[in-house]
Amino acid sequence: MNRIILVIAPHPDDEILGVGGSIAKFINDGNDIYVLICTKGYPPDFDIEVTGIARKEARMAHEYLGVKETIFLDFPAANLDKIQHKEINKKIIEVLDYIKPQIVFIPFIGDVHLDHQIIFHSSLVALRPINSFKVESIYAYETLSETNWNASYLATNFMPNVYIEITNYLDKKIEAMKLYKSQLRNFPHERSLETIRALAMLRGSTVGVKAAEAFVLIREMISP
Repeated sequence: MNRIILVIAPHPDDEILGVGGSIAKFINDGNDIYVLICTKGYPPDFDIEVTGIARKEARMAHEYLGVKETIFLDFPAANLDKIQHKEINKKIIEVLDYIKPQIVFIPFIGDVHLDHQIIFHSSLVALRPINSFKVESIYAYETLSETNWNASYLATNFMPNVYIEITNYLDKKIEAMKLYKSQLRNFPHERSLETIRALAMLRGSTVGVKAAEAFVLIREMISP
């Protein structure tokens, strides 16, 4: 059965790091995938040329995977705490109302980056079951160099309870991430191709498969 799936990413490449293999699998299974990237880099914190490159890379990676549509918001990266919470909520609601997804992936509340935490909260506000759209499932994904770098004894720890096997799609995830040249780092940095592959293999071995992506189920509605 065809599903409409939305991946909400605070920044370009979060969606590939956290959900890239699953995106490839879902598309192969005939589902429609949309990606919402919420922020944009502005001077003096970010070079405007680099921002343009990251967005171009996002489009290339999504086209490679077969994403139906990429939507960009223009909230300031690394400065979401300076934006009124209701403004972020409103924009995400508008996107949800336009797409009307059945499944939504959002960043994890315990990520060290404050932008991720804010987008998590705004996404849940937007996904309250009181709007014109109602989703079946909401999952939080892990983002290398964000999820593992928080203090697990102080913040919410990422404890996955859902795994999606990506054994046949790991190479495609890696190829998509290669298109994000401006965001890649050399191993042993977490945002490296070697670490992406290693994490997928670790998550897979946890559930007895060669490669997987891990998620925390936030809410699921099962209809009769």
